[in-house]
Amino acid sequence: QVQLVESGGGLVQPGGSLILSCAASGSIFSTNAMGWYRQAPGKQRELVARITSRGSTNVADSVKGRFTIARDNAKNTVYLRMNSLKPEDTAVYYCNLNVVVASTLSTLDYWGQGTQVTVSS
Repeated sequence: QVQLVESGGGLVQPGGSLILSCAASGSIFSTNAMGWYRQAPGKQRELVARITSRGSTNVADSVKGRFTIARDNAKNTVYLRMNSLKPEDTAVYYCNLNVVVASTLSTLDYWGQGTQVTVSS
C-alpha cells in the first residue's frame, strides 16, 4: 500500500558530504514522524535522527552538529544531510516513516530498502 524509495548513498572520503532522501508513495493520508536509522556490520540498528510532523527534531549525539534531518510534507519525503563524514559513519542507512494509510486510516510503520554509505579514503 505504501512504498518507500531511498536514494543518495555512496562512497565518500572522510570530511565529505552526502544527502540521503526517502520518498513515500501509495495510499497515504498523512505522515507522522519520519526518521533515519543506520546499521553497521556486526552492530545493532540505531536511530540517527528523527523529525515529527510538526518539525521537531532529535539527533543522535554521535552525529549532532554534522547531520541534519528535514522533511517535505507535500512530497512525503524525508532528507538526511550528512556533513563532515567519518569512517565510523559507514553503515546501511534506513528511513522509517509512520504513515496513516488512506485506504484504512490505520497507522503503520514503513521502512526503506536501505542505502549503503561508505566513508573511506
